[in-house]
Amino acid sequence: MEISELIMLVACAVLLIPSIASVTRFDKWWIRAFDFPRIQISILSSVVLVIAIFVFDFSEVIHFIAIGLLILSLFYQLDKIYPYTWFAKKEVMQFEDGDPTDNISILVSNVLTPNKDYHKLLEIVNRRQPDILLTLESDNKWEEALKDLEKDYQYCVKVPQDNLYGMHLYSKLKLEETEVRYLVKEDIPSIHGFVRLDDNSKIRIHCMHPRPPSPSEAQTSTNRDAELLMLGRDVRKQDESVLVFGDLNDVAWSRTTRLFQQMSGLMDPRIGRGFFNTFHADYLFFRWPLDHVFHSNDFTLIDIAREKHIGSDHFPMYIKLNFERKAELEQNKPEAEDEEKEWAQNKIDDAKPRENGV
Repeated sequence: MEISELIMLVACAVLLIPSIASVTRFDKWWIRAFDFPRIQISILSSVVLVIAIFVFDFSEVIHFIAIGLLILSLFYQLDKIYPYTWFAKKEVMQFEDGDPTDNISILVSNVLTPNKDYHKLLEIVNRRQPDILLTLESDNKWEEALKDLEKDYQYCVKVPQDNLYGMHLYSKLKLEETEVRYLVKEDIPSIHGFVRLDDNSKIRIHCMHPRPPSPSEAQTSTNRDAELLMLGRDVRKQDESVLVFGDLNDVAWSRTTRLFQQMSGLMDPRIGRGFFNTFHADYLFFRWPLDHVFHSNDFTLIDIAREKHIGSDHFPMYIKLNFERKAELEQNKPEAEDEEKEWAQNKIDDAKPRENGV
């Protein structure tokens, strides 16, 4: 066997690892990390597949096996990201019925605590004029830098922290019954409450930023998964108009996030419209969607966009929705199977959450 063939066999074997790891239910950080770069893995697999076809002479069975397994792995990766391409069916309807009269716009921005480019975020806020601004990783310095916003954003919930989990919620619309909760870890806050739209409709909101699985943060994904799945379980029970937004430290196509959607019945406006990769802002080839806005099926989409670089490792995410009850009749809620619900409950039990429900 020639050295070039041996190199390609090794490359094929290496590219099988992410798919094999992804189909397991192990929650070690290095295994769950393979959920993130599916776009990059698909590109690399495609390149290696083309090269391997030219390098192999197919005189040995191992050549056919390597090509076959790599094709299966590539199809597996593409199947996960396909819903977030323009070729897939849109999950959320586009608003097309005249002028939106009952809309809400949200800007989510993980600002990165050491980042001092406060003016860049303020420029986006001034241009977009969102009804709600959620900042993540914001500390006391960020709170002071954004203080002028309070002239227009009279309703605020401030949780400044210097552990990369600070959170600030600013709203032009009236906030009610807001509370800061620490669902799984005592230093990881989340904000919950209601917002009143202009027509007095009452929408429940949940602002989240769970801890990611990584060697420096958490050795497993259990706590992150539990925080999302516990929220999903309880949102379904409440059966209300709901918005969930924040940096979930999980990609849109992971098993946990998809199960969160199925358990909660919430919808993802990115499906059928694009990836909207928000992290990492500094590295073009290493980006995936970590910042999310999910909503109940009584909203339609007016606009969605990834905003420009603000000096953080995340791009801000902007979305504008229209609240319309009739949309419930045309947009079906995602549903979870019983087996998946059981797996989710086991995750929640393993994490030993600090509170029952949200």
